[in-house]
Amino acid sequence: MRFFAKDMSEDQKCHIIKTAGEMFFRLGIRSVSIDDICRELGMSKKTFYVYFESKDELVAELLHANLMHISAKMEELEKLHDFRQLVTKFLKHQEAEKNDVRRVPQLVYDLKKYYPRQFADFQQECFLKQKEYISRYLEQGKAEGYVRANLNIELTATLFAKIHSDAIRDFEVIEAGGYNMHQLGHTAMDVFVRGVLSEEGLKLYQ
Repeated sequence: MRFFAKDMSEDQKCHIIKTAGEMFFRLGIRSVSIDDICRELGMSKKTFYVYFESKDELVAELLHANLMHISAKMEELEKLHDFRQLVTKFLKHQEAEKNDVRRVPQLVYDLKKYYPRQFADFQQECFLKQKEYISRYLEQGKAEGYVRANLNIELTATLFAKIHSDAIRDFEVIEAGGYNMHQLGHTAMDVFVRGVLSEEGLKLYQ
């Protein structure tokens, strides 16, 4: 991994990641070469290699940036001190989120097949982050009486984060049943929310 002074080099690096990410979302990762990215940017390959040693490194950096995007959204929700608002915003966020690479089957397929190490690292980081945020959300809900008082928060957060992670990784099973990632996310969230809420929380949710 290369490190840069905090100058225009970082801006250029971010621009490369953003442009490459947009291309990957449209066309898939495998079908987009470094040459394609350089043409899109109007940049020479020599300049590209100043910022990234390889496409593998670019993919790893893109996944890290995607994780930071997801984390930023989750941290925004934590600023809501009312659990009712938090649940509402969280569900709306899940419905509207389009920039998570895990919601694009072609990207997941390419990552699993051609970048398994980077994808495994990304999945593990997402799992840990998701578990962390869910635990904190549930603690807040329990304090306000909307989450069941007897709920094992640590185990529940671990279980849901693991199920979500595995379902995304094995998206082919979901698609084989005639469903898509959006339907998976909606159903998983509905089952999870109903399972953790108290009677008062269920009234709110319904």
